[in-house]
Amino acid sequence: MAEYFDSDHARDIAALGAHFAARTQWPTWLVIAAIYGGWFGVLAALHAGRLPLYAATPLLIVLCAWHMSLQHELIHGHPTRFAALNMALGWPPLAVWFPYALYRESHMAHHRDEALTVPGIDPETNYVQPERWSRLPRWQRVLWRARKSFFGRVLIGPPMAVAAMLAGAAGPCRAGDARHVRMWLAHAAAVAVLLAGVQRYAGVPWWFYLVAITWPALGLAMVRSLYEHRAAPAPKARIAINEAGVVMRLLYLNNNYHLVHHDLPGLPWFQLPLAYRLRRDDYRSKCGGFVIDGYAALLRRYAWRATDAPAHPFADGATQ
Repeated sequence: MAEYFDSDHARDIAALGAHFAARTQWPTWLVIAAIYGGWFGVLAALHAGRLPLYAATPLLIVLCAWHMSLQHELIHGHPTRFAALNMALGWPPLAVWFPYALYRESHMAHHRDEALTVPGIDPETNYVQPERWSRLPRWQRVLWRARKSFFGRVLIGPPMAVAAMLAGAAGPCRAGDARHVRMWLAHAAAVAVLLAGVQRYAGVPWWFYLVAITWPALGLAMVRSLYEHRAAPAPKARIAINEAGVVMRLLYLNNNYHLVHHDLPGLPWFQLPLAYRLRRDDYRSKCGGFVIDGYAALLRRYAWRATDAPAHPFADGATQ
């Protein structure tokens, strides 16, 4: 549900929909073309011998991370009014690990602001229930704390996220719930075709694509969510605003303005900065001062130090 500060802000947001960019969604189409065109272009350059693998690798890492940002945008109803078409545009598993349909399902559940950060309710939480934390062995606690640091997020965040996803998928299957079986089979088949294709056509070994490209890409994508939510009493104070520079804003498609996105989830990525500037002081107040001065600031402050404790501070998981 869209949330406004007042009627003037509501009119301002409604007026954004009349802009040419909003009506045509050309910035999103441009990003789609850049990501898929760039990905195929890099593979074509590898195939032709015009680009060595060591130079192509960082390009593919960034393109795969950018593709994950695009998938998030497509989930929220862009660039068309047709959900099936938007789904098709985001379905190719360039970054391999997460089935797009599963990500879409879990992410929409994440947009219940009253349950943000609550373990067992928010599927994108970075916290553990206190009682579970007390039972975890020491090595798991070390991993959880490490994942809440910048470099820990990049290095061990991906395997922990993938392991949690697979564990979550295995539970319903063991209980006889086969709703997602077709989705997993389709995803596995698409990944197999993709890995075979990049190896046969571009000469990129399938294991190299997994380990040296998609793993770092997932780590890069996960930097955005390192500290975009915190366990605060007020739901809106749980959502950060990161005043990042233009490069990181483009990589994450302005999802660094995370409170604005949660308030106005239907607003396209290219209009989030304007919506924020229209009410900058109000947004900063609304999030309770949870404002971060760019991702470099996160790196300086939390390179090897946890942003906060992994155990969720609300025993009952409710708003206090």
